[in-house]
Amino acid sequence: MQTIGLVGGMSWESSAAYYQALNQGVEQRRGGFSSARTVMTSVDFAEVTSLQEQERWDDVAEVLATAARGVQAGGADFLLLCTTTFHRVADQVADAVGIPLLHLADVVADACRAQGVEQVGFLGTTFAMSRSFFTDRIASHGLTVHVPATEHHETLNRVIYDELVHGKVLDSSRRTVVSLIDELWDAGAGGVILGCTELELLVRQADADIPVFPCTTLHVEAALDRALA
Repeated sequence: MQTIGLVGGMSWESSAAYYQALNQGVEQRRGGFSSARTVMTSVDFAEVTSLQEQERWDDVAEVLATAARGVQAGGADFLLLCTTTFHRVADQVADAVGIPLLHLADVVADACRAQGVEQVGFLGTTFAMSRSFFTDRIASHGLTVHVPATEHHETLNRVIYDELVHGKVLDSSRRTVVSLIDELWDAGAGGVILGCTELELLVRQADADIPVFPCTTLHVEAALDRALA
């Protein structure tokens, strides 16, 4: 079994979801008392969010690159960033280490194509929806990516940052997000990407009429495939 490196803390809820899913996945695949070999470092979400808001991306990259180098030094064979928004600096982090980085957008795009989806909706933070760093990477795999209308971005951001990162899962917010999925479906999306780990706490496949692609779950499955190959 290879050792999976995790750069987390963005948010801690996201990191907990990754850690739990990786260990449950190994147990299911291997049985008995098997668990995942992992090395995790957790950054201060407040620090990197502040740097993000100031558009100090070189500083964000240095924080995450330093964390990634620590994970590599701890024995990791490959690396995951437990975040969507901060994949904005994924290439800089990858260049800072000597182990492969399993890029979330590539994993999700492969899953969409495997199900024959050519147009996909994307839900995430305002930053991830309004900037193209993540959706362009998905589109590079031959997919058309739809995002909600701009007037919905702040609502989704509020659900993520004011509720989900603090562990609050509200039925009213679930209904709001499902309505956005329906709008994306009407726009031509044949599936929807939950492009923020915390959204998986809120929305399940049973809530939607089109295929749901949960980023964290897919990232974890790809990591397990690699670690247990």
